[in-house]
Amino acid sequence: MNRPMMHLVDPQTGESNPADIRRVFDSQEATAIAWRESTIAERIARLKKLREAMMARREDFYAAFQKDYRKPSAEVEATEFMPVLDEIRHAIGSLKKWASPKRVWPTMATAFTQSWIEVQPRGRVLIVAPWNFPLNLCFGPLVSALAAGNTVILKPSEMTPAVSTVMAEVIASIFAPNEVALFEGALPTSQVLLDLPFDHIFFTGSPAVGKVVMAAAAKHLTSVTLELGGKSPVIVDETADLKLAAETLMWGKLANCGQICVAPDHVFVHESVKDRFVLACRAVIAERYGATPEAQRSSPHFARIINQRHTQRIAGLLNDAQTRGAKVLLGGVDLAQCYIAPTLLEQVPAEASIMSEEIFGPVLPVITYRDVDEVVREINANPKPLALYLFSTNKARTRRLIEQTSSGGVAINHCVLHYAHGNLPFGGVNNSGIGSAHGEYGFKAFSHERAVLKSGPVLMAKLFFPPYTGFKQKIIRWTVDSLKLPSLF
Repeated sequence: MNRPMMHLVDPQTGESNPADIRRVFDSQEATAIAWRESTIAERIARLKKLREAMMARREDFYAAFQKDYRKPSAEVEATEFMPVLDEIRHAIGSLKKWASPKRVWPTMATAFTQSWIEVQPRGRVLIVAPWNFPLNLCFGPLVSALAAGNTVILKPSEMTPAVSTVMAEVIASIFAPNEVALFEGALPTSQVLLDLPFDHIFFTGSPAVGKVVMAAAAKHLTSVTLELGGKSPVIVDETADLKLAAETLMWGKLANCGQICVAPDHVFVHESVKDRFVLACRAVIAERYGATPEAQRSSPHFARIINQRHTQRIAGLLNDAQTRGAKVLLGGVDLAQCYIAPTLLEQVPAEASIMSEEIFGPVLPVITYRDVDEVVREINANPKPLALYLFSTNKARTRRLIEQTSSGGVAINHCVLHYAHGNLPFGGVNNSGIGSAHGEYGFKAFSHERAVLKSGPVLMAKLFFPPYTGFKQKIIRWTVDSLKLPSLF
């Protein structure tokens, strides 16, 4: 089946044509209304087409990720393909259950009525994806949006042009523009899209840009899901399995060159185990990427920072920390190659910029602590993070730390992996995000849960209609008093 050509960007500006965007947005209105009645089978068919088209371009995606920032093909499989394909598998197997009307019990005030909840697609939705996991964070929400029955406009990041091109070709090969469309471009294209009255916006990115998206959505009272970031802290106490902590943290911190929204940002280590923890981290880095700086630089298993601007930003954080007295235990920078080596820092002063800005790179400040209550106070004094990671074998302390802090998610004796759990809600809290994604939570993000009530043969509500006779007043008073009794349900 022939599909329309992809929407072309202006070769001089790199932006999509605003008229094209408006035309496609308008064309999706009729489709969105029609898709309210789409069957489970029709939605599953769309998901299967997406899966088949992705897999057909597997090698092209490998090449595109290598071109954009030297991402190893194994990481493309594990962090880009696997999450999206798992979302598709999960949605196909669960969609009938998710989309089925759910009966609810009547309350005392609604006795003799029938009620249920139906889910409807929100309509026309916008998905704005970042550059750090361009396929995962663009097509993952797309799966949820299609499962819920929505039309979609996708806006990937301009920082991964090779991957965006392949994604655009995939979308154009299986969907008409009035169903799903992808527009490339930078800030001007984003601004054109955000000016439109979408029914829902799903944004993944920084808290600063999330505020801009939320302000734009407010103009149309558009609902939003915001997957943001934050400085996700780690606590390694004196009871922790240090080998396990080092192995998992060096994976979570160094995969994708640290450019992960839920990457461990900094680690609080009890003073009694700090030296052994650092030695364990060094050993893991040497084993995975090479024992020397030269070996690490040439490792095919280590990605690069997305561009020189972000490399310069991380280098600036390192320079500022060192100027203020921080000690670099290992690491290195090559701006020309967008290379930041696996880096461990210690003796980092609290006023260093690296302790207040999200690092988003392969740099781990190691902070020694003596009293865990001081760590809790510091975590609570900062914006709520997207994740909190606890390494401890003390169950009581772990429980207490979870209760005393707030974060989007928590992982105990692991990190990052909770993102991949399709039965868990993934999302932040306040500064780190609004709403949840993945599995049924993603389906609900792109759905409206519609309340339906059907009156029974006995219209009890008549007892509450004027005129308020003495009998009716007694019935109303008795009903109010009875609400103090325990519920039967």
